[in-house]
Amino acid sequence: MSLRPPLRAVAIGASAGGVQALSAILPALPVDYPLPVLVVVHVPPDRDNALVPLFQSKCRVAVKEAEDKEPALPGVVYFAPSDYHLMVELDGSLALSSDEHVNHSRPSIDVLFETAADAFGPGVAGVVLTGANSDGANGLRAILEAGGQGLVEDPAAAYAQAMPAAAVAACPAADVLPLPAIAPHLLSLAPVP
Repeated sequence: MSLRPPLRAVAIGASAGGVQALSAILPALPVDYPLPVLVVVHVPPDRDNALVPLFQSKCRVAVKEAEDKEPALPGVVYFAPSDYHLMVELDGSLALSSDEHVNHSRPSIDVLFETAADAFGPGVAGVVLTGANSDGANGLRAILEAGGQGLVEDPAAAYAQAMPAAAVAACPAADVLPLPAIAPHLLSLAPVP
């Protein structure tokens, strides 16, 4: 029997190849998925975020762009808006910031993961997917150090290997899974009642 505290949120980061990777994960979540899912994808700042309408048409869970000061509700996927960091306040609500770029990125995966670790402690699972830089590695380490769970897409099969490889190097305790295994793993972490 596991004494691990129940999960309160899932945080996912992706960059190059992220749309394809997320398309293997988010549509698999049932409409009553019991956790909020917070997603950072590196998108150019001068472009409208097309991810929300794209995934609204694919997913059973609700999909929206995160808004400042809104609560993170179960069964909702929140995408970081273009050119804003997505953060989690200590009370579990979401916050947006236009602070400096981190790892050349805004939104930054590290910023989301580090604030989620502070807010949720052992109650968060962080997932690092395909990407061409090292964003997410330090944040995933923060999640693991807070007692949370770390998942990394297997770099060998990722569209862009640099980001998951950096996460594996920084977080040897993280679970490394092939992309098709990530959604079932997230379902197993948060059984739908």
